[in-house]
Amino acid sequence: MSEQQEQARRLRELLARYSYHYYVLDAPLASDAEYDALFSQLQQLEQTHPELRTADSPTQRVGGAVLEGFAKVRHPAPMLSLSNAFDPAELLAWRERLTRLLPDSLSEGLAYVVEPKIDGLTVVLHYQEGLFTLGATRGDGVFGEEITANLRTLRDLPLRIPVVPDAALVLPGRPAAAARPPQRLVVRGEAYMAVADFERFQAEQAAAGGKVYANPRNTAAGALRNLDSSVTAGRPLHVWAYQIVAIEGGDFTPASQWEALALLRALGFPVASQNRRFEDAEFDALVDFVAAWGAQRGSLPYETDGLVIKVDSFAAQERLGFVGKDPRWAVAFKYPSQEAATRLLEIRVNVGRTGTINPYAVLEPVPVGGVTVQHATLHNYDYIRDNDIRVGDMVLVKRAGEVIPQVLGPVVDLRSGQEQLWRMPERCPVCGEPVAQPEGEVAFYCTNSACPAQLVRGVEHFVSRGALEIEGFGIRQAELFVAAGYIKDLADIYYLPWEEIVALEGYGEKRVANLRAALEASKGRPLARVLAALGIHGVGGVVAEALAGHFGSVERLMAADPAEMETIPGIGPKLAAAVHEWFSHAPNRAVVQKLAAAGVRLAEERAAAEAGPQPLAGQTWVITGTLPTLSREAAAALIKAHGGKVAGSVSSKTSYLLAGDKAGSKLENATKLGVAVVDEDALRRMLT
Repeated sequence: MSEQQEQARRLRELLARYSYHYYVLDAPLASDAEYDALFSQLQQLEQTHPELRTADSPTQRVGGAVLEGFAKVRHPAPMLSLSNAFDPAELLAWRERLTRLLPDSLSEGLAYVVEPKIDGLTVVLHYQEGLFTLGATRGDGVFGEEITANLRTLRDLPLRIPVVPDAALVLPGRPAAAARPPQRLVVRGEAYMAVADFERFQAEQAAAGGKVYANPRNTAAGALRNLDSSVTAGRPLHVWAYQIVAIEGGDFTPASQWEALALLRALGFPVASQNRRFEDAEFDALVDFVAAWGAQRGSLPYETDGLVIKVDSFAAQERLGFVGKDPRWAVAFKYPSQEAATRLLEIRVNVGRTGTINPYAVLEPVPVGGVTVQHATLHNYDYIRDNDIRVGDMVLVKRAGEVIPQVLGPVVDLRSGQEQLWRMPERCPVCGEPVAQPEGEVAFYCTNSACPAQLVRGVEHFVSRGALEIEGFGIRQAELFVAAGYIKDLADIYYLPWEEIVALEGYGEKRVANLRAALEASKGRPLARVLAALGIHGVGGVVAEALAGHFGSVERLMAADPAEMETIPGIGPKLAAAVHEWFSHAPNRAVVQKLAAAGVRLAEERAAAEAGPQPLAGQTWVITGTLPTLSREAAAALIKAHGGKVAGSVSSKTSYLLAGDKAGSKLENATKLGVAVVDEDALRRMLT
């Protein structure tokens, strides 16, 4: 083996071990910066020596192949469904049937394994000599669709087993041994999206004007069945393994489901930590466990509609066999549905802080998950259109845990023909200004910043730490002053009637004096902070810095056309159009004029003579993740103070990506484009 081959092998093993501890065990062995540095080293090695690139290399998880369609795959054994039980009495009846059918030799040592029934997409994973070679969906149970390229992008799915070489396999009553892989192994698992990841993904999609989804399962299924694996790579998907479908060769063949789960775990597969094993004599404890699980499932980190109870012994499973298409040796315990059907009476809209026009459903009251639901989200117009939801429909409504109720879709078979299609209103229902949909976005917006419906949240944002940072001014003051009629647009913050406010309960002379001083101090904030405070769609701290640095004043920015804005690194056509659209509206321009009249700083003070050394001159940087000691704003200021530019997104023109903890898609994009990735320490060394 050559030196380069050995180096690549060591890097693959080390990165696989780090990923396993991070994604599967939730116990990181290395910092993100260390992992990124090793990943970059392996990537560069493979680029220089393409012959070293292997199918199990971590660099192959990124995705990017666009397929014309999915090939059909025949499963080595039918992927069957399960019969259901809905109460303890049905569980006891199931157990009674088992004991009648089994001979004494098998019923005496009877035990059960209880596993969570994850609401995801069933996947079938094939390994040859320890290497992941093929992945498929469940399909109709006999044939599935091949989605190997998409499954490779899942960070916790092992590309080679065992993930940790020579890992000890410890089973009850058996000596510990190295977990060597079988010659052939087929595993059944569930690909899913965690609830927190789904909610974060939905928020990001909505903020970007992208598509939103009905639930985590639909999102996961759509991502895994996408013909472009780079799309799958951008989704926060996970997988759990729970069944060995076929196994050939190797040092160990499990005799029970509990041993099979232990083998899967030892080989490096993610296995649910909530799995439990009960002896037959403990069946009452099993029933209690099932009841307790039902009470807590709304707070679980993933969506589940029940538990699966299996006979542990494979010999007993084989003896019990099947009835129809359902195995006798397993049953799914289902909890009361958190979905219900009701009539959609009306579709209304509300207005968010950034002006988004958000449709919601007015429903005939219906109990869902222990709560009477009368309103539910409809996400956006595309969601209504794509799911063909009409006023008057009988619709399915879902409520899981504390999540806002949502309409899943219509019950088409119950339509009478009287249902009506819905259209987005052309004008804001609150202020009457026109409603606009930026090109390429899903969301519709009211672009009037003085719109009363969005004013309170707009004021809260304007005075926040990331904007003009007005101490003592928060959401309560925003609500109070807007309700009193003191604030009708953002600029009115600087025109408050202090003689009336001092007479309000809780607002004595000292408090008013402090508030006035904080407002006065905010007038001198940098131009970038003012631009960020205005609430222009898509303009956060980094974009505001870029605009302020390029134009130097609000006056020049208002006069600019989108084409000029697009010349700024990190600003594309959609963002440029959004900025231009905001400044084109008379109410927004009036706010800017009032801010200028109040003495708010609307131009950048250029002080090039005071600038120090410029080691980063001509470089474009992007920042991602949480840095050890610097905020993103501070890091951006440091880069610009030394001659560099800071952009909001990674492109081929990016010189460096400054990456901290929990770096996301920007890191993946940088890796794909070959952009150098550095941490905070490396940045500081470059400045000395």
